[in-house]
Order: sequence, then structure tokens, then C-alpha cells
Amino acid sequence: MKKFTKLFTILMFGTLAANAEVKLPNILGSNMVIQQNSDVRLWGSATKNSTVQISVSWTGNKFTAKVNNDGKFSVTIKTPGATFDAQTISLKDMSDKKTLDLTNILIGEVWLASGQSNMQMPLKGFPGCVVEDGFEEIAFADREKNNVRFFTVPLKHSYELEEDVDAQWTIPSAQYATEYSAAAWHFAKNLSHALGVPVGIVSAAYGGTKVESWMSKQLLEKHGVSTKKEDIENVEYEYEKILLPYNAMFHPIKNFNYKGVIWYQGESNVGHHDTFYNRMKDMIKLWRDEIGLGEIPFYMVEIAPYNYGGNNQGAFLREQQFKISQDVKNCGLVSTCDLVLPEELYNIHPRNKKAVGQRLAWLALNKTYGQQMFMASGPVFKELIIEGNEAFVGFDNLQMGICSNYMIEGFEIAGEDKVFYEADSVWLRWQTNHVAVSSKKVAKPVAVRFCFKDFAHGTLFGGAMLPAYPFRTDDWDK
Repeated sequence: MKKFTKLFTILMFGTLAANAEVKLPNILGSNMVIQQNSDVRLWGSATKNSTVQISVSWTGNKFTAKVNNDGKFSVTIKTPGATFDAQTISLKDMSDKKTLDLTNILIGEVWLASGQSNMQMPLKGFPGCVVEDGFEEIAFADREKNNVRFFTVPLKHSYELEEDVDAQWTIPSAQYATEYSAAAWHFAKNLSHALGVPVGIVSAAYGGTKVESWMSKQLLEKHGVSTKKEDIENVEYEYEKILLPYNAMFHPIKNFNYKGVIWYQGESNVGHHDTFYNRMKDMIKLWRDEIGLGEIPFYMVEIAPYNYGGNNQGAFLREQQFKISQDVKNCGLVSTCDLVLPEELYNIHPRNKKAVGQRLAWLALNKTYGQQMFMASGPVFKELIIEGNEAFVGFDNLQMGICSNYMIEGFEIAGEDKVFYEADSVWLRWQTNHVAVSSKKVAKPVAVRFCFKDFAHGTLFGGAMLPAYPFRTDDWDK
């Protein structure tokens, strides 16, 4: 009996000691980047009703957090300006003096990268889909070890709200960079070099997911979408299950401090553009509300040119993406209509992710960081003027004018019969920056479209060779 009592006592105190340790979610770990000039949130668990003392290397001050009856605590710590010097954070449970040390922390800019497969697509590529110069980036990734850090959330589904993810912050090397989001990698590199600060990327993207996959149960039900388990399970493809990535991949990381979000998604909503506008707007609001840092930037990428099955369903979805970028505060859109090759007609993962990342970075540098020398976007349709058999198209956002005046591709023109023909004459009236469009098959034009197809290649560029956004001047159904 005495031996049993002694053993029970050892096990009991061993359990209490284990419970007393300060524990943090994995996103709060060594090698991370934390947001500069911010009230950074730290949260975790420790001994119930005890106190956690926090020490940080950039100030002599100590901070304390009370642990509640559930063993949870949270605290905010002010951060200084960006630095490449490695920092530490130490957390001590004052009930047993056990300390958890986070080391090699950088202070800079932190962005959340999310969406579906074109954001998930790693530098090594996907089977059957390459990333242009991806392995060159992998080979020299360690050159960025002081500039960029990555936290990649693994693909996961859950019917319950998760509190943690099985991942860790990594420092760029050939070993780790193979799995880095290619678009986010180039975004981070460009941002770090231009700003001269470390950049941290939290990558939480899942190929094939719909916008509904990233919405909460309450928001889905507001839109009349069933969240019953049997209805979710009844979908054909695993990646199209709604709600579950939100629970397992966004909810656990939402309390980290982000400067903004970069987003590449929409392909799986093609054919449902009629509901996409409101749902995407509400998803952006949901994420901003749950991140809790105000209307942080939300920068999107147009869905890739691809044969979506005809009837311009991809074009209608891009049109909604553009409208969202114009209607939602602190939102922007990168166009990709020039970033495809003819042989990528049936490849939904175009290889050129470098330009996507660069354009996202330029958008952020211009709109978020006030560096106006970077062009944020290309020409935007303004007006249509008909003169005889020619249609003259005018544009806004022409700080550098139209920078292409020959062999301009992507225009179609139609008459009253609503039949579109590829323009056989496109020229620039440089005095007014109007583009003249005509076709021998259309005597009396009434409408013009630019890259308003599932798959089209456009070569009308503004400053920094940024393409004009796809547009149409009509409101026809097809």
C-alpha cells in the first residue's frame, strides 16, 4: 500500500509539474518574425490561476500575464522598429519558475498568404506543373536567411475549431525552401529588399478550396449554406469541403499580428460568380474582424487564365474580383492576363510565380508603405468612344501612359448582333492615350472586350509593364 501511495504521489506531482510548464501555440516559436511597432499578442497556457512573467531582449521591462481558471493567458508586448539582430522572449511560470525561451526572433513585417493551389504551389512545383526558376530559388535560398522566414500551415480539415497547428518557423535553406509558396516567397523577397527589413510569411493555403472553405459556420449559415456534417461530407472532392479549412488552418493562427493578407483564390468558385462577390466581401470582413487589427490590407491575385469550360465563366469571376478590389477599403488586385503561355491553356497552375509575387509586393509597397515609385496596378477601363468603324478605348491609372503601341493582343469587338470577333487592328492614339480597336467583320461596333475570356493573353501595358485589367463595355450574359 505504501509503495502504491508513493507511486501515486510521484505520478501526481509529475503531472502537476508537466501542467505547470508554459506552453505556446506553435506559431509563437523560435525563428519567427514579429510585427514591428506593434502591440504583439502572446497567448498560451500555464498553471491555473498563476502568473506568467515575460522578458524580452529589446527592453529591460518585464511584463506579467494572469493565468485564468482554465489555464489560459494572453498579453500584448510592444515591439520596436524592425531589426535584423536576433531577439529573445522568455516566459516564466511564477508558480514553479520554469522558463520557456524563444530565440532567434526577428522584428519586421508579417503577412498572411492564403487561398488555393496557386498560392500553395511550392517552389519545387506540383506533379506535372513546374515553377519557373523554382530550383534556382531553392539552391540559393540561404542567401535570404536573414531576410525571410516562413511558417507553413499543413493541409488539414476539422469539424471543430482548432487551437494549434503542427508546424514550425523555418529559416530559408535548400532543405526547407522546396515547400515554400512560390508566390509568397517572391513577395517576401521583394518586400524585404525594398524596405530593408525582415519579412515573415504565414502560409495557409489549400489547393482547390472555395471561398466558402474559409468562412465560419455562422457566416456560412448567414449566406444560406448548410453546415451539417452530412452535407459537407457529401461533396465529391475532399478539397471542396467548406468550413473545415477555416476551422483547422485559419482559426489557430488568427491571433498572430499581421500587417496584411495576400490572397490567390477563386478558381473553384468559377461558375458561381453570382454569389462570389458578396461571399468574398464578407469573408474579408470576417478575417479582418477575427484578426482584430482593423482594416488591414487584403491584396488579391486574379484567377489564372485557363480553359474553364467555355461561356466565359472565368472572365465573369475575374470581373467580380476586380469589383471587390474597387469596393472594399484597403483592397487591391494583381492582374495575370499576360503571365501565361499558349501551352498553359489546360494548366491551371501557370509557371510564372515570380511576377505574381513581385506585383503583390509592388502593390503593398505603393499602397501600404507609401513608396509611390512602385507602380501598383495597370490601366483601368474608363470610356468607350465610337467613331465610324473604330472603337476608341480610354483608360484611367496612366501615370506612365500606355507603354505598348504595337502588336497589342487581347481585344475583341462586336456589333449589335453581340458576336465578338478578334480585333484585326489595334493602335494607340498617343496624343490622348486612347486605343483604337476595329475588325473588318464589324462595320458598326457597339462593344469592346479585353481579355474577357476564360483563357486570353493580353499585351496592353502601363507603367512597369503592368497589364490592363480585363474588362468589357457590355452587360451581355455571355
